[in-house]
Amino acid sequence: MRCKRSLRAAGFTLLEIMLVVMIIALLAGAAIYSMTPSQTVAEDVRIETDIQTIGISLMNYQAMCGSLPTTEQGLKALTTAPQPKPQKWRKFMKKIPLDPFQKEYHYVQPGVHNPDEYDLFTAGKDHAAGTADDVGNWDKQ
Repeated sequence: MRCKRSLRAAGFTLLEIMLVVMIIALLAGAAIYSMTPSQTVAEDVRIETDIQTIGISLMNYQAMCGSLPTTEQGLKALTTAPQPKPQKWRKFMKKIPLDPFQKEYHYVQPGVHNPDEYDLFTAGKDHAAGTADDVGNWDKQ
């Protein structure tokens, strides 16, 4: 003969459900916290790759046009014809990538860190150029 369960014993209580939800939230929070260093590494790799890619385009620009773009012409000289337009100018990049913080890369020619060439850098998380979190083409030289 079967015993019938009472309605109260048939399901979970609100307290039990809330306890499970709290445990899941704690585990999700711990997972997000542990992934933060991975995001920083990914940002660093992206910055390094973008700087190398833009640097190759600047080398091509210099080879074709005879000199690097001026600071005033900036990186836009790689995507649109600068004024005055060099005789052998062509489009060197479809689009200049933004840094991981969704800001434009900074270009200075001649550079402060590389006086014989150019400085290409991101201003970092604080979006202020000239601070400690700047990452540029002088870091790997």
